[in-house]
Formats: sequence, C-alpha cells, structure tokens
Amino acid sequence: MKKIVSLILASLMLTVALASCAGTKDAADDKPATSGDAVVSGEEKTVSGTVTTDGSTSMEKVIGALGESFEGENSKATFTYNPTGSSAGITAVAEGRCDIGLASRALKDEEKSQGLKETVLAYDGIAVIVNPENGVDGLTVEQIADIYTGKITNWKDVGGSDAEIVLIGREAGSGTRDGFESITGTEDACKYRQELSSTGDVITTVANNPNAIGYASLASIKDTVKAIEVDGVAPSEDTVKDGTYKVQRPFMLITKTDAQLSDVAQAFFDYITSADANAVISAAGAVPAK
Repeated sequence: MKKIVSLILASLMLTVALASCAGTKDAADDKPATSGDAVVSGEEKTVSGTVTTDGSTSMEKVIGALGESFEGENSKATFTYNPTGSSAGITAVAEGRCDIGLASRALKDEEKSQGLKETVLAYDGIAVIVNPENGVDGLTVEQIADIYTGKITNWKDVGGSDAEIVLIGREAGSGTRDGFESITGTEDACKYRQELSSTGDVITTVANNPNAIGYASLASIKDTVKAIEVDGVAPSEDTVKDGTYKVQRPFMLITKTDAQLSDVAQAFFDYITSADANAVISAAGAVPAK
C-alpha cells in the first residue's frame, strides 16, 4: 500500500514540475520586445533615399558640412549639392529639379508668387576682400560704394598706394552680389572689371592681383586674401550675430508651399533647422538663425 501511495505522489510531483516548465516557457514567449526588437524598430525609423539641394555657391561650406553630418547619422540617406548660384537654385526648386533650393538672398515678390517660401537657415557676413599686399585695412560703407561706382578709382585716395583699383564682383543673379549691392546702395551702378560666377573665383582673382578688391562670403574666406574692416568693424561670427558688422545677408532654404517634401528631404530639413545643427553651422563659419 505504501508503495502505491509513493508512486502516486511521485506522479503528481512530476506533473506539477512539467506544468511549471510549460508556464515558464509561455511567460518567456509573452515578454515585451527585447533590445534586438528595438533595433528593428529603430531601423524602421531610419530614413533612406536621396535629398537634393541646388543653389548658392556661398552656402557650399555650410550646406556641405550639414549634409555630411546628416549622412553620418542616417547611413541609408544620401545628400547631394549642386553649386549653381542663388537664382538658379530658386529656379531649380520651382521647376521640381531639386528638393531644396539654396539662396543667399531673400526671395523676390515674383518668386514668391510662383509658390515658393523661404526659411532662414543662418546669417553670413559678406567680407570685403583685398590682396594681402594691400596696405588698406579698412573702409567705410560710403567709401566702398564710391569705389564700386567709380567715384574713387585709385588706392591712394583711401590710404593705399598709387595704383588703379581693380573691381571684382559676382555675376548678375548671384545672391552675394545682390546682398552686397543692396547693403552698399550700389544696385545696377557697379563698374566691375570682372564679373565671376563663383565665390571661389572671386577669392582666387583677388589673391592673384595686388590692386584688386572683391567681396565674398565670410564662411568661404581663405588666408590667401585679407578681409578688411567696414566702418571700423572686422567681419566675424560675433560681429555678424550682434549686427555691428553691416555687410551681412541671410542663408535661405527655398521650398514649395504646395508640395510635400519626401521623407528623407523632410528629415534633412528638420535637422538642419533645429538647434542640433547649430554647432555644425558655426564650425562652418556662419551664424545659426536659431
């Protein structure tokens, strides 16, 4: 009898043990997602595809740095930039040939009427540059205007050597030219010796001519030229930000009002206009709008 009872008890204990194991397995199956599942979730949120930008050559350093940073955080995304100039970039986005246009000037009324809108990304100082051999270290806005309109033609009249001033500028439609001329009040009155199609060309030309004067984006200035003071203030991030340096303009992002950006383009737009991008913008030599 005792033997039978013992067998029954052993059988019951085995049944309980098996039920316990099954319960443990079921509970494990019902657990919340593990860290491995979170990775999958994260992958679903990662944007992919190409975001295309087109426009201002003055924005090359800033937008290039932002594009590189964005790609670093989004391995499946690709960023492209076509340096065609502000007006060409505005036209490109209006015609649907790029996601985001880049302009170093505000939109004109006729451009806004095409269904375009602007968002300020950053502010940029327009440096007035001369050859490093030039003894002139500063000019007033009035002197700069007089030089570019032909009222002053010799460096000796502004404290330099006896030499003819060679006027270098940007081509018609350039955002840098538009900004420079509007600030100095020289629209349609400049007597350029050369009108060049990019910021880099202006810098190179001034660097190779001791008597040249030009203007270029502060973010693009190299030590091959000298940026002079304007009204006693040197161009820098601080003086652009506090408004004491007068020759400055906005860096704009141009998009369509009636068209939705692709997921990757929207993610790029959101990133570069957020405070998270400020350090990248500042390192590229511009002043963040936010």
